[in-house]
Amino acid sequence: MSRPSSGRGETRVKRTGCAGGHLPALDDARASSPEARLLSAFRRDAQHASKVYLGGREYYSEDGKTFELPLVGKIKRQLSADPTFCPEYPSPLGLTEFTRRATEVALGENSRAAVESRVLGVQTPSFTAAVRLGAELLRHWTDVSAAWCGPVYLSSPCDDSLAGIFQAAGIRDIRQYYYWDEQQRCICLEKLLEDLERAPERSVVVLSASAHYPTGADLTQNQWAVITQLMTRRRLLPFLLLPAQALCFGDLKRDAWPVQHCASQGMELLCAQSFSHCFGLYGEAVGHLVCVLKQNSLLLSVKSQAVKLVRSLWAQPSAGGAHVVATVLSNPAHLVECQGEVRRIVERCMLIRDILREKLRLLGTPGCWDHLTQQSGLYCCTGLNDQQVEFLSKRRHVYLLPSGCLNVSAINGHNLKYISESIHLALTTSP
Repeated sequence: MSRPSSGRGETRVKRTGCAGGHLPALDDARASSPEARLLSAFRRDAQHASKVYLGGREYYSEDGKTFELPLVGKIKRQLSADPTFCPEYPSPLGLTEFTRRATEVALGENSRAAVESRVLGVQTPSFTAAVRLGAELLRHWTDVSAAWCGPVYLSSPCDDSLAGIFQAAGIRDIRQYYYWDEQQRCICLEKLLEDLERAPERSVVVLSASAHYPTGADLTQNQWAVITQLMTRRRLLPFLLLPAQALCFGDLKRDAWPVQHCASQGMELLCAQSFSHCFGLYGEAVGHLVCVLKQNSLLLSVKSQAVKLVRSLWAQPSAGGAHVVATVLSNPAHLVECQGEVRRIVERCMLIRDILREKLRLLGTPGCWDHLTQQSGLYCCTGLNDQQVEFLSKRRHVYLLPSGCLNVSAINGHNLKYISESIHLALTTSP
């Protein structure tokens, strides 16, 4: 993988809090994040009968609980009952079958990069760990004596922990590119392209391949085509995110289309994946990092560096969840069953969006709410402002992120009416 240049620049500070001049270390950043503060406020709230927490990241079923796919439970029982199954510590790079299958669902079965031995897959303890390992590799994969330190571009808004992860890896130059237009309630491609056009060559651009957090708004294939052309011309390196793979279209490979497209254009890239959401493995977080290199001659050196970094970060990933994922991905019948269950999750989330939009229309809530059904995945950006969000928490005990974004799956038949009425009141009675 060719090394990014040492482009320098000031860290940009914006209201979303995704980047800043002197952000706290990773653990402190998590503890003081808007999401952490929101959950703390929810827990401190008096036991109000109708209080609702809409800021979580997990998928919640209709009964308001996190879930595990029935197939996953069945495979766990089969593995525990199999006398030939002997779980051992995997290598630092993870279970070979898991990394092979995870790479396949990211790049496709007939990936040219894989055929040409330009791909490295590394199992990680979580999605966050995959991002951290990718950040470390950006600094050290060529010349340790002259470590690269940025710039890295994050979307505005973005996951609040991302800046802290890169900074924990020693990358201080964190900047932002325009993504979500709060007024139009959609992605603003024109301003996004303007920001990337100004980025120094060899900058790293972190892009959500699907299930953008926290907006739920993803780039179309046509928009991806325009962005990849610009990035190729400007020699920018994409760091792609798949934090909830399969929960946009109900298909692991379709959600990964942007990754496959970038690789098909001959781009080198990094991609962080998570299998926790689509398998319900929240207690056994299963992450993966894919590195696509320009030349296969670099593979051994990058692999060696990855092994050194893993040994210093977490030694080796756990095997349990990875065995389950590998078992599903390597068995066509299991994969069909799994994706059928995931599609039902996706369909439920889309139905919630549709019903919520209709409820708001019938209530006569000001504004157009079509954007609710134009977004996808678990997350949704409502377009509510700071005062309206505060009204919801203080007056109605409904908690969503300060950006006005929420987890769609946390809405169910028990609280849908109350939530829609609360949103209506927030727009009609708050200042």
